[in-house]
Amino acid sequence: MGWTMKLATAALFLGLTMVVPGDEEDGDMCMYEALSDTDAVLCKGLEVFYPELGNIGCMFVPDCNNYRQKITHWDEPIVKFPGALEGATYILVMVDPDAPSRSSPKAQFWRHWLVTDIKGVDMKKGKIQGQELSAYQPPSPPAQSGFHRYQFFVYLQEGQNISLHSKENKTRGNWKMDKFLNRFHLSEPEASTQFMTENYQDSPNYQPPAGGSSEPTDKPKQS
Repeated sequence: MGWTMKLATAALFLGLTMVVPGDEEDGDMCMYEALSDTDAVLCKGLEVFYPELGNIGCMFVPDCNNYRQKITHWDEPIVKFPGALEGATYILVMVDPDAPSRSSPKAQFWRHWLVTDIKGVDMKKGKIQGQELSAYQPPSPPAQSGFHRYQFFVYLQEGQNISLHSKENKTRGNWKMDKFLNRFHLSEPEASTQFMTENYQDSPNYQPPAGGSSEPTDKPKQS
C-alpha cells in the first residue's frame, strides 16, 4: 500500500480533510475531504478502494487529477469487509439514492451493483465473487444535479436464493430496494459505507478540452 493510500485510510478514521500531492507536472495539491457527520453515519466497517484513490469510503471524490471523470470509467472497486465471518455468505448492494438529484430523487434507488453468494473469506479480502444479478455500473451523475451519494451495503445471506423479479431486471432506476430487502427478510446491513461525487463538468476547475469533446462513445447511463 502506497503512502497516499495510507493517508486516505487514516483520514477516514480521523475524520479529517487531508492534502496529498496532485500531478507532479503542475504541482497541484489534491484535497481529500471527509463527509459530514450526518452522511458519515452510514460508514460502518466497509472499505471501498478505487485505482489511484485508495479507500474512498466516507469521502468526497477529490476534485483533482480528473478523478471525478476517471471514476465514471473505472471497473468495479475492491470492496472489503474485514469483519466478515469466513463461513458466512453475503450480499453486496451498491445504489444511488439521489437519482436524478438529491433534491428531487424521483428515480431512487438507482441500482449500480448487486452481487449475491459472496463467501465470507472472499469478502474479507475484497474479492467480490458470486452471482452477479446486476453488473457493476460506474457512478455517472448528470450535469448540474449536485453531489450524489453512492452507497454500499453488505447483508448476511443466510442460505437464501436471492433473485430479481423480471420487472426489476428491466431497469435499474426506481428500484424499490425496501421491497427487495423485505422479500428476502434482510434487515440491518452487516456493514455499509458511501462516498460522494458530482459530474466532473460541474467542477469550478473544469476546462473543456480544446478541439472537441473528450466524452467516450460508449458512455454509460447517468446516475
